[in-house]
Amino acid sequence: MLLAALSSLFPPPAAAWSRDGHRIVGHLAEAELRQPARAEVARLLAGEPDPTLAGISGWADTLRDEDPVRGKATAAWHYVNFGDRGCRFDPSRDCRDNDCVIGAINRSFLALSDRKRPLAERRDALKFLVHFVGDVHQPLHASPRRDKGGNDFQVNIGGRGSNLHAVWDRNLVGSRRLEPDAYASVLRRLPAPRDPTLASTTPAVDWALESCRLVDQPGVYPRERVVGDAYLAKHRPTAERRLRQAGSRLAALLNHALGN
Repeated sequence: MLLAALSSLFPPPAAAWSRDGHRIVGHLAEAELRQPARAEVARLLAGEPDPTLAGISGWADTLRDEDPVRGKATAAWHYVNFGDRGCRFDPSRDCRDNDCVIGAINRSFLALSDRKRPLAERRDALKFLVHFVGDVHQPLHASPRRDKGGNDFQVNIGGRGSNLHAVWDRNLVGSRRLEPDAYASVLRRLPAPRDPTLASTTPAVDWALESCRLVDQPGVYPRERVVGDAYLAKHRPTAERRLRQAGSRLAALLNHALGN
């Protein structure tokens, strides 16, 4: 996948959930880690500038600029496109060669779980997993429309031009004006997802399909292409619920992968 293809699909300003959104997911997950997983996370992240799940949550996005070769190779791992075919997953069509966020989550989980693999490989797998679980819960990273995850749907917000993807990445969360750790504390008061354990054999597929169906809900695409306070107030609870789900589900993955 060429780096140019990533730029046309998800321009650099529209990284899922923004830096703060990913940090919120990391804070939420860290609060639900059991001790064995917590200890292994600490071992794997020793030496990182910020050796926490929140601290490494945005690493996968930084590869675009800091390691362009690797950024190019992992570009397609941040999303899955269903096109205009509805919310039905066909691996050979939607995730060829496992080159989508679903395949990336599964691959990272397996690498992290395998203690025979080199520490550096498992560290990167952890950093990828934290990020991609966040990505798949941003509805427009699993879209049933042919508009590049809402990047081609132009809107006006606060008198400025933007696009729907950026609104869901940044504005819904940013309009709360809370620091990530404080925001996570607020979201922890929400009910935990009903699936904190990995009952499904295909959780990443399920999470992507949830996102896809949310994109199809009435009102997500504003008719007048103007996004104001009413839009943000209406859809913020959905974004917050997805962040809450991402945090608990990420913790469940890590507790399962690192609990022995």
